[in-house]
Amino acid sequence: MNKKINNGLPRRLAKAALFGAVASFALVAGWTSSANAADEIVIGASLPLSGPLAGFGSFQQWGYKRAIDAVNKAGGIAIDGKKWPVRLIIRDDKTDPNASASNIETLISRDNVTALLGSCTPSLVNAGALVAERHKKPMVTGCDPLEAFKSVRKWTYVWDLFFDEPDLAGADFKMIAEYGIETNKKVAILHDNGPDGQIVGGQIWPAMAKAGGMEVVENASFPIDNTQFTSIIAEAKSKNAEIVLVDSITPQAVSIRKQMASAGFSPKILVIEKGAEPVQFAEALGKLSDGILVGGYWDPSFPYPGAAQLAADFEKETGQTSSQHIADSNSAAEILLDAIAAAGSTDPEKINAAIAKTDKTYVAGLIKFDENHTSKLPMAIDQWQSGKAIVVWPKDRATGKLLFPMPN
Repeated sequence: MNKKINNGLPRRLAKAALFGAVASFALVAGWTSSANAADEIVIGASLPLSGPLAGFGSFQQWGYKRAIDAVNKAGGIAIDGKKWPVRLIIRDDKTDPNASASNIETLISRDNVTALLGSCTPSLVNAGALVAERHKKPMVTGCDPLEAFKSVRKWTYVWDLFFDEPDLAGADFKMIAEYGIETNKKVAILHDNGPDGQIVGGQIWPAMAKAGGMEVVENASFPIDNTQFTSIIAEAKSKNAEIVLVDSITPQAVSIRKQMASAGFSPKILVIEKGAEPVQFAEALGKLSDGILVGGYWDPSFPYPGAAQLAADFEKETGQTSSQHIADSNSAAEILLDAIAAAGSTDPEKINAAIAKTDKTYVAGLIKFDENHTSKLPMAIDQWQSGKAIVVWPKDRATGKLLFPMPN
């Protein structure tokens, strides 16, 4: 197992994030020292290449770059009868919403981008999206749960493809019912106080548990920078909760699992949304990650064009295990590039109108935006088994068998 740094993520991730930040700086430095070259299309993105969400940002960066590299390899995008190359500028938001907003402002006002791609999680995506909206610059993003995205405002220039929180929250209960899983029906909910944590953990999970005839014996909220969870874990254990539902970012998710093990608390079902998604979560925990469930929306086995190849190329190029975030990021970039090509222009209004007409199956699935500028990806459930994310639900997409109860 990799050694860990202070934020709870593997040392290899820290190196990757540092490399990404340095590469990003080099790109930005090259463009801010002089005016943008003529006849080039400049796309900008602010990503968490460092900080607690660097595990997400590194995958997004790869997905964005892959899509743009493919277009450039084909000669670029035709504008006024001439093929224009595409330039990607990425700035590191360091997992800070203020930095995300500032980066988007800089990308628009200083780097003169034509359009934008989003960051990850509601706090980062929405902060940058509001700036894009104000400047009337088209932005396509994934990695922002749809209810949190829609709750901010009625969007005009920003578009989001991702899962819907009610679908995410409901998937666990559907799986329990469909597999006939037996527990004492006592549920403990532990969630951070971020936008999606409050929606999923504070609202949707309790309502769905009650509707399913379960008893919520604990619903605990904590700050997103919290590090000690012993008291809320002790309460869940004392109340004999056999189902534990967690929504937190990766460092906190790792800490919660370790502190549960230290307390000798092993529920039959442990779901950790958000923080348990990237492979760095499993790397940080080793065998302690076995049996943990997390919502999924993509796997290389899914019947989408290029899905298996995307994962294979990522693993060959990086030497790392792939993540579902390479799919929505790659699709977001392809959607934006397709819209620019369809518009045949760098005019933001024409690009925005072309995005609205998107109706195509990409590597992440069918994308067709609705009146709220969202396109919903169907849910699956993954389970960590020996360091790999195995699809265990729905049954017709499963790539392995469910481990139940969770291993001690």
